[in-house]
Amino acid sequence: MPIGFLVYNHDARSEAYDALKELFRPSHADYTWQMKYGIRDHRGGGRASAREHIARVVAGAIAKQYLSRQGVAVHAYTSRVGSVQLEPEYAPWELPCREDSLIGCPDREKESEMVELIRAVRRAEDSIGGVVTCVIRGVPPGVGEPVFDRFQARLAHYMMSINAAKGFEYGEGFRAATMKGSEHNDAFRPSSGGVTTLTNHSGGIQGGVTTGDEIYFRVAFKPIPTIGLPQQSVTTSGEEIELRASGRHDPCVIPRVLPVVEAMAAMLTLDMMLEGGYYPLKINEK
Repeated sequence: MPIGFLVYNHDARSEAYDALKELFRPSHADYTWQMKYGIRDHRGGGRASAREHIARVVAGAIAKQYLSRQGVAVHAYTSRVGSVQLEPEYAPWELPCREDSLIGCPDREKESEMVELIRAVRRAEDSIGGVVTCVIRGVPPGVGEPVFDRFQARLAHYMMSINAAKGFEYGEGFRAATMKGSEHNDAFRPSSGGVTTLTNHSGGIQGGVTTGDEIYFRVAFKPIPTIGLPQQSVTTSGEEIELRASGRHDPCVIPRVLPVVEAMAAMLTLDMMLEGGYYPLKINEK
């Protein structure tokens, strides 16, 4: 049976976007969508708006519930805002950490610095980017497919579909390029459950297939392009203008994007475990 849901929005202010009807906002989808479709929704971006993430979060919440019954947990946290970052970004942090945190950062001292930076940026009518780290625990070894359906390839696909996402890396990521093989290799050793590794530089994935270790990855998000500072742009007829945005806009995607990252990671994990035949999906299971 198809399942649907309805979200009522009693705080819509479409008229606040009237001034944007005949111009292209810098670093938004206004121009590209106009070129592709010949039409765009100036009242917040339409299908390019982050509002569409609500459907992902709903589906992700369902996926997380099913995964939890199989001992799989997905936790995302803020690891960087601007120049302020956790050291290291991935560590045995106390997770989840969002319940008692303003921005979902597990380090209270760093969180204070991040919050102050976001507030300073808001006062300056500007915006700032950030990085979200996500950890997937409990996935058994052997999940994933070769070539185009490697676990990390599908994971990157899911993450890069999120609005404002600009970069993805898993395990040591770009840092691996600075390491030697003797430093990066995850040595094997026997364990009570079979085989385990001494380290996890691979991020829980080798050859596109999960190792049974924690899967961890990072997603970089750009600064929100809607800012109060003057920006150069053009109208739909090609005339140069100076744009100064007004109205409601966040100075940073953090922490709003955390549940979106978790939702997409949960859906990807559930998809690949089902495809791998790890357990049958019982639609009527309660």
